[in-house]
This record gives sequence, C-alpha cells and structure tokens, in this order.
Amino acid sequence: MIRFLSLILLFTFFSPVSASAADRPNILFIFLDDFGWRDTSYMGSDFYETPNLDRLASEGMVFSDAYSCAANCAPARACLLSGQYTPRHKIYNVGTSPRGNAKHRKLEHIAGKDVLDPKIITWAHQLQKAGYTTASMGKWHLSDDPIPYGFDINIGGTHSGSPPKGYYPPHKNVPGLKEAPQGEYLTDRLSDEAVKFIQKHKDKRWALYLTHFAVHTPLNAKKELVAKYKAKKTGKLHSHVAMATMIQSVDDGVGKIQATLETLGLVDNTVVVFFSDNGGYRRATDMKPLRGYKGTYYEGGIRVPFFVKWPGVVKSGTHSAEPVIGVDIYPTLCEIGGTSMPSSQPADGVSLVPLLNGSKKSFDKRPLYWHFPAYLQSSTGSKEQRDPLFRTRPCSIIRSGPWKLHQYFEDNQLELYNLEEDIGETQDLSSSKPEVTRQLLATLQQWQKTLGAPIPTRPNHKYDAEAEARAIKARSNTGNTKR
Repeated sequence: MIRFLSLILLFTFFSPVSASAADRPNILFIFLDDFGWRDTSYMGSDFYETPNLDRLASEGMVFSDAYSCAANCAPARACLLSGQYTPRHKIYNVGTSPRGNAKHRKLEHIAGKDVLDPKIITWAHQLQKAGYTTASMGKWHLSDDPIPYGFDINIGGTHSGSPPKGYYPPHKNVPGLKEAPQGEYLTDRLSDEAVKFIQKHKDKRWALYLTHFAVHTPLNAKKELVAKYKAKKTGKLHSHVAMATMIQSVDDGVGKIQATLETLGLVDNTVVVFFSDNGGYRRATDMKPLRGYKGTYYEGGIRVPFFVKWPGVVKSGTHSAEPVIGVDIYPTLCEIGGTSMPSSQPADGVSLVPLLNGSKKSFDKRPLYWHFPAYLQSSTGSKEQRDPLFRTRPCSIIRSGPWKLHQYFEDNQLELYNLEEDIGETQDLSSSKPEVTRQLLATLQQWQKTLGAPIPTRPNHKYDAEAEARAIKARSNTGNTKR
C-alpha cells in the first residue's frame, strides 16, 4: 500500500500539454476481463508481475477513481461500446434469466436484453467512418459477431463470455482461432494476432480493440509459468499462482506489442488505453482496501485500473483522481480519432481529453450512475457483499464528489459512504447525514426518471421468507463471512 500511495503522489505533479501535438493517432485499446483494481504492480500488487503495463502507465496518466459501468461483464461492455448507461441499451446482466434461488428473491427481476441493439452506433463505427481500420480481438459477448458493430476484423469474438473450451485448444467454431496449435495459450495467441495486425496496417490508421478473455474463469494457468510462481514468496495482498501466470501472459503480450510499435516507429503516434470490465474474481484476487469484488456494487466490484498513454499530449507520470466511468471512453476515442459523436444517439459520457491534455482538472463533481434491476447469486457468505446469498440484489447507485449512495429496491434501504474518508465503505452514514442522503436520492431518482430506468416492484410469488432466513443462517455459519 505504501508503494501504491507513493506512486499516486509521484503522479500528481505535471504540467499541461496541448492535444494538438497528436494528429489522429493509432489507437490500442487493451481491455481486460475481471481484472481487479490492484492487479498490476503499479497499483500495488505484491505478487503479480506487470512490468510492461507498469512502464506504459508511468508514461501516461493513471486514473485512481475509474469505474466500469457495471459489476459484471455483458452490461459493462454494452455501456463501453454504446457510450450509454444500462437503462438505455437494456443489457443488465449476463443473459436474461433470473439468477439465484427463486425462494430467496423478493421481486421479479427486470430481464432486459442479451444482445446489443445493432442499430446502436458504436465508437468503432465512428472511427471506421473516420478512416480507421478497426479490429476486435478476443472476447465480444454482446452478440454472435462484432463485425456489424463497426469492426473490420474479428478474431475470437462470439457471444460467449468465457473461452469456449478454456485457454488451451481446441477453440471450435471461434473465428480466427479454429486452427490453433496444440499447447498454444489463448492469451499469447491474441497478442500475436495483435502484432500481425499492427504489422500489416503499419502504413494505415488503425484502432485495435484487444479485448482479452484473461483473466476470466476458467483459471487455466499458463503451464510454463506455474513453477515460477509456486516458488515465489506469497504476498500479503495476492498469492494465486494460476492468476499470476494468466496476468504475466497478458503483460508479456503487451511487451511484444510495444516492441513491435517501437520497431515500426509507431510509438509516438499510438495512443494506448488500458481498462477492465469490472472488479476482480474474489477467489483469486483482492482489491483491498476496497470492499467487494466482481458482481457487487461496492467499490471492489466497479472501480477498475485505467490509464491512457498519449505521446505529445499526456505528460509522463501524471495522475488524476477525477471520478471517470466507462461511458466516457466513447467520446474520448472519438475526440482522439478526430471524429464526432453521432447526433442521432443519446450519450451519457464526457470526453476525457481535457483531463488528458491538462486543460481541465475536474468536471465539477458531476454524478456517476449505475442501475442494476436484477440479481447476482453468490456461492460465499463474504462480508464484502451485502448479504450472504447474493453478490447484489436490485439496486441503483450514485457517486457525486466524495459521496456514494446505494439504493436497494427489495427493502427500500439506503447506504451512504464518504469515499474520501472511508474508501472501504465500512461506515454507513445515511442516518447521520440525512440531508446528503436526501439530496443524492433525489438526484438519483431524477436520473432514473429521465432515462426511463425500470424499477422492479412486482413481488416474486416463489419467494419464501422462511427459506431465505434459513439459507442466510446456514451460509453465515459456514465460516466464509470473514473478509
């Protein structure tokens, strides 16, 4: 933690530079899956090794308060590609079926959709129209094929949310991966495909969405690295061997890609964006001091690592504590690519370019929002979630300045936290700060009304209060409640 805080202090001293120094650069967007806020060395991991990501982060701007728009995969990706919060595109969960035991759900969930509306214009469409060759490599998860959504090339993208057969072949019926050599590691293959793409398009303007399956389950270790991490001293924060090998595979690939950019003379004309779709997987990583993990709407489930390297615009070693969110990436990529947002489509984010080039330090405490009218079951009674049976139940969240308000629809309960003083969300201030609670709730409800956010209200006729109470007691007695 001391290392992390020292890096934060180091990054705070910078002088603004002009965005005009870059003329429509190439864009490398590295997007990881289930990658936790502290899973890189530069964010404080004491076991995982990420020297190549650390180097890129040190050469750009690190955002400490960056958020995904959802605590799990599909809705986070839909927000990212559309630039819209969940009530607009209506992808709320992975799939549309109810999650968890019906006897434990008080309300009927809002099913939503499981395919991103092809009529939605994505940032890939906009870059494509601006003359970029666009490629999606890796996890797609929003339909059967990313090509109709503005991509010229698809390698690995299907509706699947995880590697169809794990990280080793065969990868049957997966575009671009059907002929995989025996023993080839999927993360390595995607990085190699990225290198080939860059080499082929070195004389053109390109945008590569490298959306790794890593480090999503199954936790298939890269076999060649297992002995190394088994022999390594475990850290106080991290110690999972398979996860460590998966993370190193990502980082090694980043190193190959960076070396390719250097060889081709493209480093100074390439923006690198690094982001994750939600918090880390509880059984393999830890986001301390944050509370929560993937699937929860506490900070550990939605706060993610994020940096942007933009030579000539972002000064090396800079830092921003401005709260930013996944929908901001759409307008940011459009501005970087010299194109505009589609006027025919609602947009919920703001371009981060003013932060990146130093012309603005903040967005005047604009609110950030989350809406999840569904359920995510849990297999553990961890205190990092709100109750032992679900990672989250139907809820809406608002963050405004240091304040974060949770609204839960089953029991109409509110939770208020001051993240500047209590980043771990341990002290609920909703009773002691009634005026702040009232104001934030009014703002949140107005947002819900404006976007037409569906609020689950219909009782679930299968709900059994006694069965729920027994399950909660049993789960609480398993000894898994220790944080």
